[in-house]
Amino acid sequence: MIKDSQLDNIENILNRNLIGKGVKSALLIDMSGNIIANLASGKVDLDFYSLAALAAGNYGAVGFMASIVGEDDFYLLFHRGIDVNVHFTNILDEYLLLSIFDNGLSLGFLRLIVADAVKKIKFLLNYQVEK
Repeated sequence: MIKDSQLDNIENILNRNLIGKGVKSALLIDMSGNIIANLASGKVDLDFYSLAALAAGNYGAVGFMASIVGEDDFYLLFHRGIDVNVHFTNILDEYLLLSIFDNGLSLGFLRLIVADAVKKIKFLLNYQVEK
């Protein structure tokens, strides 16, 4: 269970590290597809609830495919569209961070800023667990 103070800090991290650097939308969801945090730059017209549920199912399916071919997991899950892209990041095996971005942001730069944000979020969540 994420406390309100942790959620506020997580939202600040997502806003500063992702939205502030060009990500169109950042969703933190649990593995069941429930939205924990949802931040966007400007008006983003998406059905976030359906997106979160489908993303969780997609992540689970890809994880199972990885096990079939002998991998523990695939370390990069990314969907590229013509105009919009979605990047998935597992956080502590309990949460997924979805980063929605356009072609104005390179995948390499996105992975760098996501890694920094995830490191900070993991610290907050681990600190919460130890308390």
